[in-house]
Formats: sequence, structure tokens, C-alpha cells
Amino acid sequence: MKILLIMPYPLGEAPSQRFRFEQYLSILNYKGFEITVKPFFKKQTWTILYKNGMYFRKTLGVLSGFASRIGMLFSVHRYDFVFIHREASPLGPPIFEFLIAKIFLKKIIFDFDDAIWIPTTSNENVIAAKIKWHSKTALICRWSYKVSCGNEYLCNYAKQYNKNVVLNPTTIDTESLHNPALHQNVLKETGKVTIGWTGTHSTLKYLETVVPLFKNLLKNFPNQIRFLVIADKKPEWDLTLMDFLLWAKQSEVEDLMKFDIGIMPLTDDTWAQGKCGFKALQYMSLEIPTIASPVGVNTEIINHEENGFLCTESDEWLSILARLISDVSLRDKIGKSSRKTVIDKYSIKSNTQTFLGLFA
Repeated sequence: MKILLIMPYPLGEAPSQRFRFEQYLSILNYKGFEITVKPFFKKQTWTILYKNGMYFRKTLGVLSGFASRIGMLFSVHRYDFVFIHREASPLGPPIFEFLIAKIFLKKIIFDFDDAIWIPTTSNENVIAAKIKWHSKTALICRWSYKVSCGNEYLCNYAKQYNKNVVLNPTTIDTESLHNPALHQNVLKETGKVTIGWTGTHSTLKYLETVVPLFKNLLKNFPNQIRFLVIADKKPEWDLTLMDFLLWAKQSEVEDLMKFDIGIMPLTDDTWAQGKCGFKALQYMSLEIPTIASPVGVNTEIINHEENGFLCTESDEWLSILARLISDVSLRDKIGKSSRKTVIDKYSIKSNTQTFLGLFA
């Protein structure tokens, strides 16, 4: 059986692709599926896509992507399934999806892990925001054979347009990647408890909401804590004892292992409702006790005080952080419980049959 995988970015680069479907490619091959991968952006465009300026190079990259998509149409007839992650093209109406579903009559499996029907574009690409055509999400859902969604909120949206919707959570490789047993040699900050956060420049806005809390924590725990941010862009905050690491795929897990406590603050809005708890799952898989906002899928992943903590008000955040900073045994207990949750419900092993079932 032949599968065409259509996605925005090159293999191995974007977290949404790596943890939604790329880590299942070897399993699909083992099961006898023949896979063809067709990203929209080439590597050289991907590396500049979210940087300021360089509009000429970005434009050439987009035009190259559209040319590649047009060429792809000449081979679509060969495939049994067409798996589309998020969209076939980042700009304009869903022309390619329409042609694949209605002209070539192919079975589309449409996968998404964010509320992509809601307009949200980075400041670096404000021009693109005007021609993103976010309303196409509903159309692609309607034309698809199956829709694969990362949480119930996304599923409920898709069910308005398609009866064949599958809850397919974002999953973690708990054996060969996010496995603390493989990273025992990571050096932590001697004598200090590290409170950590990881994400992209577009999600730093959520972290800003808890920055004032750390100023209070520093007063109560002088010389006992540090704050570590891992991202693709350094935040511009005046915060004592904040360290920054530039995110790198090669050291992703080793860097996370430097955390003693992981945090995932969110604002309760429609975009955050669509998020699939990836930060929390990464922390939890590595036995890092996690504090998150009770927004969206976080309330399904975390059972308060059993495998993590859910906090809304500032006083709650300060109280839980203080407990975890002071109690090593509590950190150890919650960390072990959280990893078990990921293995049982959000790992490749636990979700393989669901993923394979998309192609049935």
C-alpha cells in the first residue's frame, strides 16, 4: 500500500511533524507501507522562515514550494492514501486538497494539532497573515476520508464537517529518546533547583505571565533556584538568575534533563484550547514534575497532585513551586508518576494501533 505524506516543513525539523507522524515512519515501513514524503518548504527556506526580513528569499522559497506541489499532482494517482499534515500549502485556498479529493478521488487523512482555523501569524510574517486563508481548515475536513486530531477540542471542531474523526494524540518516544535512563550523565546546576521552560518565540508570550512570580521566588529562595529558558529566541526580560539555552534538536533531551521542575503556563483562549500539551508531555516523560495551567488538554493529561500540578492564580503557582523547591522526595514521586502516565497514554507504543488505524 502506498502513502503520500504532504507536510509544510522538511523532515526532522518541526516538532509538530516529528511527534505527530515522523516517528511512526519506520513502523509504517516495517508494516509494508511504501512512503513518499513531500514537504512544501525546502531546508534553506525553513531556516529563514521565521526570521525578520529576507522577503525576497522567502518569496522564492514559497514559489518553489508551489512549483513542487504542482509537480506532485502528476504522481498523486499512484497512491492509496494521502496524509496531509496541517495543509498542502501555507498560503491561499485549498486548491491542492480539492484536486486530490475531488478530481483524483484519493482518500485524504487530514492531521492537525493546533486550532489552525484561528488567524494567528508571527510578527515576522505579517504580510503572509493576509493570505493564509484560515477558513480552508473546514473545507479540508469536509473533503477528507478521515481527520486526525491531537485533542478533543480539535476533534469537536472537525466533527462539524466530518463524521470520521480520530483522536490521535501527540506522542513521545519514551524508549529511545525521552528516556531519563539514557541521559544520566547530564550535569545539573550544583546546589540549585532549576525551574525550566521550553518553547518557541511564538509561545514566549505565555511565559511572560509568570515572570513576576519568579521575582517573588527569588526573594524567598535566594541562592537556591535558577530559571532556565530553552527557545529559538532569547527573551528580553530583566530577571535575575535567568539562564538561556538556544534550542537545538541534537541536545533537546539533554537540555531538558537539566530541569528539576517544568512549567507550562497558558492563557485560557481559543488558540490555547487547541494545544496538545506537548511541553508537559516532554517534561513528564523525563520524570520532571510539571506545573501547568488548567487549559485544554492539560486537564486530561495531569491529575492534580498525582502526576503533576494544575495552577491558575499566582498564589497557587507560588505555593506549588515553593513545595517542589523544598521537597526533593515530592519531586521524585510526582516525576515517576508522570512518566508512567506518558508511557501508558501518550507514548508511541500506546498509540501505534491508533495511528496505523488511520490507514484502514
